[in-house]
Amino acid sequence: MKTKPTLSLDDVRRIAAAAESHASASAWAVTIAIVDDGGHLLWLQRLDGAPPISAQIAPAKARTAAVGRRESKVYEDVINQGRVSFLSAPTLEGMLEGGVPVMVDGQCIGAVGVSGVKSSEDAEIARAGIAALGA
Repeated sequence: MKTKPTLSLDDVRRIAAAAESHASASAWAVTIAIVDDGGHLLWLQRLDGAPPISAQIAPAKARTAAVGRRESKVYEDVINQGRVSFLSAPTLEGMLEGGVPVMVDGQCIGAVGVSGVKSSEDAEIARAGIAALGA
């Protein structure tokens, strides 16, 4: 039987705190979502001033990164390069930059999705949160 690491509640809180700190340092009003490796929501935090729609987009980006085992930007790039048929891919809703998988020892154990500012800044916030794990 194989074993793999999983995100604990403490891990999720550390990711969320680091992501919030990074966003707040730049006065970015965002929503932060953290999911497990199956895309199931573990954390949702909408900072003051974040657009209401960001509470839908951030979890979708996180789910896409978790189940796809890659950054959600990969899918956005594929679509922008002309493969629009990829929009019909099942279960992938957040095909926009800002979803980043949490990888430990080559295995995806979850993902962080952020929405509310420029997509590249969303991804920056997600990476800052993940970096708090030190993995």
